[in-house]
Amino acid sequence: MTESIQMVDLKTQYHHIKNEIDQAVINCIESTAFINGPAVKEFQSNLESYLGVKHVIPCANGTDSLQIAMMALGLQRGDEVICPSFTYVATAEVIGLLGLVPVMVEVDSNTFNITAEIIEKAITSKTKAIVPVHLYGQSCDMEPIMELAKRHNLFVIEDNAQAIGATYTFSNGTKAKTGTIGHIGSTSFFPSKNLGCYGDGGALMTNDDELALKMRMIANHGQEKKYFHKVLGCNSRLDTIQAAILNIKLRYLDDYSEARNRMASFYDSAFTHISDLDIPTRQFNSSHVFHQYTLKVKNGRRNELQKFLSEKGIPSMIYYPLPLYKQDAFCEFVDSNFRLPITESLCEEVISLPVHTEMNLETMEYICNNVKSFFIN
Repeated sequence: MTESIQMVDLKTQYHHIKNEIDQAVINCIESTAFINGPAVKEFQSNLESYLGVKHVIPCANGTDSLQIAMMALGLQRGDEVICPSFTYVATAEVIGLLGLVPVMVEVDSNTFNITAEIIEKAITSKTKAIVPVHLYGQSCDMEPIMELAKRHNLFVIEDNAQAIGATYTFSNGTKAKTGTIGHIGSTSFFPSKNLGCYGDGGALMTNDDELALKMRMIANHGQEKKYFHKVLGCNSRLDTIQAAILNIKLRYLDDYSEARNRMASFYDSAFTHISDLDIPTRQFNSSHVFHQYTLKVKNGRRNELQKFLSEKGIPSMIYYPLPLYKQDAFCEFVDSNFRLPITESLCEEVISLPVHTEMNLETMEYICNNVKSFFIN
């Protein structure tokens, strides 16, 4: 390989849409409407149309979106919120920050997502909400989760930071975009996300008018009208320039998802007969947007494989190397002997390979050939 391989090639992606991006940024600067400018409202409207959701509330980042969602639901100190043990820290971090109790549960070993069956075992009289994370780009099985939540009178906040654009199909054949199924959806526009800006950004989604009004107030210092503050809020705004960039990139999101799926299928074909590898499981009732292409490496060879690939100039990432309940930050919430065997196995087995919109055939073949050579030799 003559060119270095990137986990995410944002530079090449930018060059393909450079003229549109540059003009959008220049328009924002010339307008001097840097905060809550027209591009923010335009992006909000466009994302509502794309997702088929009544309300999108832009905010400063994905972590803020989770925090604002929980604040809007009126959860009280000591309330329990169920979330996966195998996810990025932000999912559980905001629960603890608000004085709530993160109840970290097991995940399905094939889809990496929580299920209604797993959640139900963790429900207590203190449980008030569930945070399903659509990990790596594929939806949790939301229909039984929503039915479970209804039976137990629980709120559902979808963490959709890795799966924007994915579609879930209900048993009756109706479809919905991830992030629009629960009471509230949250997402991140971190640059490496499938829909990423060139800085920080996030958003919330809901079909509930009352929740939408409350979340808009919370994100804007608790004010519905300027200088009149109805609730305690925070300062969480999507920057106008970032909104303008997202407006451009939203037009390409489905194309980006198709490109990621082509790469994932290429990888699948190369790795499906390697006995020490498990390729990603595709759930029958969800599309997959492959924010990450994540393999499971058997027989304790994951770290060895990562080292081998690094020597060949092939980057890889471990999402995630340590369960949330083993992180020092969460030690107060779990007993020292607490264990979830599937989560701990995944932390030892998973490895994510480069998958992004700009990958060419030569690069994919080089990666696949090296992975295969590691196991053949």
